[in-house]
Order: sequence, then C-alpha cells, then structure tokens
Amino acid sequence: MSSIIYEPNRAFSKEARIKNMCEYKELCLQAEEDYTGYWEKMAREKIDWIEPFHTVLDESEAPFYKWFLGGKLNVTHQCLGRHLKVRKNKAAIIWESEFGDKRIITYLQLYYRVNRMANLLKNRFGVKKGDRVVLYLPMIPEAVFAMLACAKIGAIHSVVFGGFSAEALRDRIEDAQAKLVITADGAFRRGKPYMLKPVVDEALSVGCESCKKVLIVQRNREPINYVRGRDFIYNEIIMQESQHCDPEPMDSEDPLFLLYTSGSTGKPKGVQHSGAGYILWAQYTMEHVFDVKENDTFWCTADVGWITGHTYIVYGPLAMGATTIIYEGVATYPDVGRWWKMIEEHRVNQFYTAPTAIRMLHKEGPDEPQKHDLSSLKVLGTVGEPINPDAWHWYREAVGNGRCAIVDTWWQTETGGHMITPLPGATPTKPGSATFALPGIKAEVLDNDGNQVPVGEKGLLCITKPWPSMIRTIWGDPKRFKKAYFGDVKKDGKPVYFSGDGAIVDEQGYITITGRTDDVINVSGHRLGTAEIEAILAHHENVAEVAVVGRPDPIKGEGIFAYIVIKNEGGIGEEINMIQELNKLIVKEIGSIAKLDAIRFVPALPKTRSGKIVRRILRSIAKNEEITQDISTLEDPSIVEKIQELTVS
Repeated sequence: MSSIIYEPNRAFSKEARIKNMCEYKELCLQAEEDYTGYWEKMAREKIDWIEPFHTVLDESEAPFYKWFLGGKLNVTHQCLGRHLKVRKNKAAIIWESEFGDKRIITYLQLYYRVNRMANLLKNRFGVKKGDRVVLYLPMIPEAVFAMLACAKIGAIHSVVFGGFSAEALRDRIEDAQAKLVITADGAFRRGKPYMLKPVVDEALSVGCESCKKVLIVQRNREPINYVRGRDFIYNEIIMQESQHCDPEPMDSEDPLFLLYTSGSTGKPKGVQHSGAGYILWAQYTMEHVFDVKENDTFWCTADVGWITGHTYIVYGPLAMGATTIIYEGVATYPDVGRWWKMIEEHRVNQFYTAPTAIRMLHKEGPDEPQKHDLSSLKVLGTVGEPINPDAWHWYREAVGNGRCAIVDTWWQTETGGHMITPLPGATPTKPGSATFALPGIKAEVLDNDGNQVPVGEKGLLCITKPWPSMIRTIWGDPKRFKKAYFGDVKKDGKPVYFSGDGAIVDEQGYITITGRTDDVINVSGHRLGTAEIEAILAHHENVAEVAVVGRPDPIKGEGIFAYIVIKNEGGIGEEINMIQELNKLIVKEIGSIAKLDAIRFVPALPKTRSGKIVRRILRSIAKNEEITQDISTLEDPSIVEKIQELTVS
C-alpha cells in the first residue's frame, strides 16, 4: 500500500453529503452509541413503508438476524412508484449496444414495462409470491424489467450470468427449484452474436422438473429451437398485458432474490437477500459512497448477473431516482476509447468498474482518456478486488484528471453493498487501501482466537455486528450458512461474520485487503471455488489427482493454475491434447471465465502423512515464492523440489 495520502477535492467536498472526517466520525459515534437507533432513523427516513416496522433488529436466532420486523414494503415502489410524481419523464435507463444502438427509457416507461411483465408472469405463467424465477439474459433493459417484475409480485429472482454453461445453469435452476426461466435468443459481444437459448435448452434437457416454461426475449433474432407449449416469445405476447399492476405487500424479511456464488466446496451457494435491509443499503451506499444526486448519470460496467449489477445498476440508482447506464458489450470494442466516448456523450457523473478493466485499458490505451471530454466525472469507483497502486494512479490522473475522488470499495455478494470504502468528500485516500468502514459497520481484523491483530500484521477480516443488508441464509441449507460464515471466528465467545478475506490495519487505521484466505480464486473480480474446478478436472479419464490454486495475473488479478497427476504418461503430445481437453471440460461445465491459465503435469502432489494436499506450498510455487514452511512433515518432502523444477521450466 502506498504511503501517499490524497486529500478530497475541496470544491467537491463543499457539496458532498459528508463533507469531512469530522462528519464521518460523528455518524460513526452515533451508530456506536445507539446502534439500533441509528438504523431505525435511516430506515424510517429512506424507505416508503406500506406498514411501519415495530422491531429494528431481532437477534434471538443469531446468526439468522432479522431486521425491521412488522414492516411491509415493495421495493419496486422504492425504485419506481414514488418517483412518478416528480420525475416520470426523466431517463431511468440509458441502454447502448456495441453497435451504437440506444434506448432511453423514462421512469414512467419503465414503470409501465415492469407492470406489463409482472402481469405476464402472473397471468400467463402462474408465477406467484415466493416462486423462484431464473433469469439468463444479456445486458439489455429486459433484464431490469424482469428483475423488478419479479419483485413487484413477490417472486424471488435468481439472475445467472450469461457466460455460464448449461451445467452451471442447470445446477442453479434445480437448487432454486425455479418455476420459469427468462432468457434471450442471443446477444452480441465483440461485434459477434452469441447464443443463450441453446444453453437453456441443454440445461433443461436433463432434470429441472420444476421448470415448465421458458420466456424468450428476441434480441439478435438468430434461429432458435422452439418447444411448443414450453417456450414463449416475450416480444409477441407482452403487449397483451395491462400496464397497471398493484405491488404485492412484502414483509421486511421476505426474500427478494437469490444469487449463486462459488464457495470452498464444489456446490454453488444460493445467497439469499431480503427486501427491506437490502434496498435500504442500496440507497445508503449510493448516497454515502458515490454521493449521487437527483440529476446524476451513474454508470456501473458490471453485468447484472453479479451482485454489483444488482445493487449498482438496478436497485441502487433507481432507488435514488438517478439515471443508470446499461452497456451491452466490452470495453475495447470497436476500440479502446469506447468507454471514454460513452462517458463524454452521456455526461456520466459517477463511473464504477473493476481493476481488471482499468489495468487492461491502461495497458492498451494509456493516453486514450485524454482524447475525450471527461469533465462531467465526479467520482470514480473500483470493485471486485483490491486495486494496485499503479492502476489507481493512472485511473486518478488519466481518467479523473487528478480531481475526481476514487472510492476503492470492499464488499461481497453476501454483504449486499459496500462495507469498507472511502467517502468521496471526506476520506483522505491511500492508493491500494479500502480505507475505513462505513458508519454503522463494525469491521475488525482478528486472529483465529478472535483477538485484534497488532498494527501492520495480517489477520482475518470480520464484521462483528449485524447490518441490514447482510446475507440471511444459504437457500435450502441453513447449516451450511452457519458453517460458512459464522463457524470460523468467535469474539468474546460469540460467532462473528468472517469474510474469507485477509486484511492489515496500519497505524492510522487504514484497512488494506490482502486477498482470500480460503480456497476461492478471484478472477477479474469473480469468485471461483477451487473445489468446483478440481471436481470437473477429475472427471477426465487420464487425471489421477488435481490441485488448483490462484496465481497473480497483471490484468485479471488472479489466474487459475492447475497441478495435475496423470494416470498414463503419454509424452508431450498427449499432454498438449490433455490441456485442450481439460479446458473444454471447464468451459462446458462452468464457462470460459474459469478457463485455466496454466497447467503443470507433476509426478505427485505435496501431501501430509494423513493424505491432505498442502495447497499453501503449491500457491507459493505458482507465485515463484520461497518455500518458508516446514516440509519435513510431508509424506514425500522431495516432491516439492520436483514440482518447483517443473513449474519453472
């Protein structure tokens, strides 16, 4: 982490909601002195309740915390209905494709489109409160319509990233017991069409007994297989539905959505979020972290298939009444100036992207931002992984012209929104540090026994008080929820939320995230479980044993490195064929995002005498680091040197 400190822009600070560190500390003090009172005030001020809540926080069944009990709401009123009196003709969504096609959808138009789709789900497909609907869609406005339509009628949406394979999609449909899949015929990426409907067909070909219907948005109008009685074309039937639909009153703790994320075991986890706490947090962080105002245009470059897209493309910006940009495409098509051109054209005020994208754009077009008028920008955000200081400085100088605040945000699918981050008008920033926890968040760096680690030493990043937008459970598996998040660290004898990340606190209290401590690899900001990848590789007929670890990558943050013991030695030609076959397996089962960056065929893996693979050694070898731990306890210590030789070669 850099020792240089950058003070906030004074002109920006004067207009910001939180103008200095004194105001920040005052909010922190208020939350510390009266924790439930702080969140009660926020919830009453920021949410339009159908019925008010009577209990702020119920801890009686911890860690299954419940917030704002007794309250009833519908998040679509928070995002749409309440805006119609004052901003119905304002742009809610600006959508743009790689080819330059544009759609501008006002708040009133979005309201009507959501109502039509909500009625379609109810009337044509029999979707009702509590039913699960899987969305497998590209970055088109219909993805937003579908999410909000589900929320309007009380159905639980589960968005699956459009790059996932049929097997990954099937796993999620079956785990959620989804009643309906909403997809598109296809989409476009790097100027070329790709298909989604065939993936859905393959996913539904085996199992998925709960899913009887498929709703298809015609996007690129490529020929598709059509199953009569199961498949319906959205474009042909949507206008038959009324544009009026009353919102379903939802209890504060009713589930809003499921989002599947990789864990340290092979099975993806269905992270469950509830409505009230989540929508409060989406708005709270939009206000505090991005300082979004009513007339701002906000652009988050994530995909709606990830939590970043949920909170900072859909729910957060719309709850604020801002304009949100949706871009279907990649940053470098047709050239590396594409994003900067869009910022200039749409006068974007807050821009939120991943360090992976920043590093790539820095490498391929370091001078490109200077060719465009980026003066509308006020806040630059980063998400998904820690940003290295070099990329941070380029982002600040080349994109932000040295005047924009950079908010390096730490959070997770499970947290619902930002947890540790600078505040743009208040926080002096250090490149590489996420700085401080938000007011109302108790973030601590602890050791395995629950004690605070000394300044400058690496520890376990934990959240030691519940917060409104926290994960409620893992869908259908409460035991796994407790074990995964509240089973590792206790403070004062009480289990606390362990994030799975390591962190360091410096002498000034700044928090720097050091990366995962469990068997999860962060590839371009996307978490992939090593156990899931290993299980797929082990299916190959010539794989005897496999271990997968992460290795630093200058663009993606981490790459996937596999050590494989083969059954039958076939020489270099056979190994080359295996590399191709193994990557085909990965792409088929998970998707191209999990493609292996490096494979080493080794005679054996380092194991303890009890047979446990020591992955810490393999991580060190992959990173070309010195092996400092004692290897004498291994079953065969000599294997470490052999693997090192093969890895270097």
